Amino acid sequence: MHEFSVVQSLLTLIEKNAIQNNAKSVSKVVVKIGKMSGIEPHLLKLAFDTFKEKTICENAQLEIIIQDIIAFCEDCQKEFVIKDNHFICPYCRGFNLKILDGEDMYLMSLELET
Repeated sequence: MHEFSVVQSLLTLIEKNAIQNNAKSVSKVVVKIGKMSGIEPHLLKLAFDTFKEKTICENAQLEIIIQDIIAFCEDCQKEFVIKDNHFICPYCRGFNLKILDGEDMYLMSLELET
């Protein structure tokens, strides 16, 4: 379960931001997870709740935003949301697609207590 290592990296990043902003604790963490990121949101939450104990995030709430897969068709130059894993342009039925969003996980925001 790679979500454990993802959470460990996330906690390190949060701690770094908290220190830079002279925070005593973190009350909320917002992350955006792309549907193609390979990260299971429920496992990420479980890992976060497990590893946050005795850290600056001990009382933090984790909010997860699920990002749809956004694609751009190189043939007809239109942008659209991939639905049901159908990687076909709904406008021209082409396959020449570029994924614009939905492959990554981002730390979007933190609520810090100073």
